[in-house]
Amino acid sequence: MPAEAPYSGLTPDTVLDALDGAGFAGDGRLLALNSYENRVYQVWLEAAAEPQATSVVAKFYRPGRWTNAQILEEHAFAAELAAREIPVVAPLALAGGKTLREFGGFRFAVFPRRGGRTPELEDRSTLEWMGRFIGRIHAVGAIRPFAERPALDIESFGREPRAWLLAHDFVPADLHEAWASAVDLALTGVARCFERAGAVRSLRLHGDCHAGNVLWTDDGPHFVDFDDCRTGPAVQDLWMLLSGDRPAMTRQLADVLAGYEDFHDFDPRELHLLEGLRTLRLIHYSAWLARRWDDPAFPAAFPWFNTQRYWQDRILELKEQIALMEEEPLRV
Repeated sequence: MPAEAPYSGLTPDTVLDALDGAGFAGDGRLLALNSYENRVYQVWLEAAAEPQATSVVAKFYRPGRWTNAQILEEHAFAAELAAREIPVVAPLALAGGKTLREFGGFRFAVFPRRGGRTPELEDRSTLEWMGRFIGRIHAVGAIRPFAERPALDIESFGREPRAWLLAHDFVPADLHEAWASAVDLALTGVARCFERAGAVRSLRLHGDCHAGNVLWTDDGPHFVDFDDCRTGPAVQDLWMLLSGDRPAMTRQLADVLAGYEDFHDFDPRELHLLEGLRTLRLIHYSAWLARRWDDPAFPAAFPWFNTQRYWQDRILELKEQIALMEEEPLRV
């Protein structure tokens, strides 16, 4: 383990001093919000600091993960969506019009605080509503490509995480062969999914569009946390809204697309990618946890990771995905 964890120097005083230097004088109150990749805080402001708000949200980026250019491209995409009145939470422009600041070796951005609850995805009207706004996001995302953000592909989400996990001895020795074999078969299945889909279009995506990144109010959804925005097929922002057995997912997909296609066409060939993308996320997630294991927040939040049972379950999970990827795709 390294001498210092990634956020060892990010004390409450550092957070407040960083915000003060950006023009937001805090009254001393901080609330750590649910985020592991970055550190995110709700910061209450002095009465005169920001007349239109009693608090803001400060996001301190994990050191070394993204370049400044990649973060600024994330910010620009969110601002582009907000300018078109799509309900996303974009960073605030700070002194000099900048959205990214640095203090004490940490890069950070400040966002307006937005309240809300987790959307009820079992409600069909909610799914249609979500589909409408994702369709609007994708209509904008298709206008131009990202220049700095990476693509979601088999290499970055499958082969590279596999190689990293094996090189760093996270998989127990007695499960090494079984896990590696399951991953290899799974990646072969993912490749076949992409072959069956053909040359589908890539566009700018939210990238991590699950219910936890949506704040629901009586006025509908607000999409937050574009930290994982990247280039990829549209279905990447849709499949995480689906759950249950095949009939349930078919019904949910129909509800989502009923709203989505009001604003953006959906290519049904992308349905060949649904289980392939789910498989890549499973492989990538194991490597994500392993890469962050030197951050004290991770062993505390994920105590079940890297146990014998964890890797046994992942082997079974991958075998299930191998079978699912050979089934006919969902139909709409």
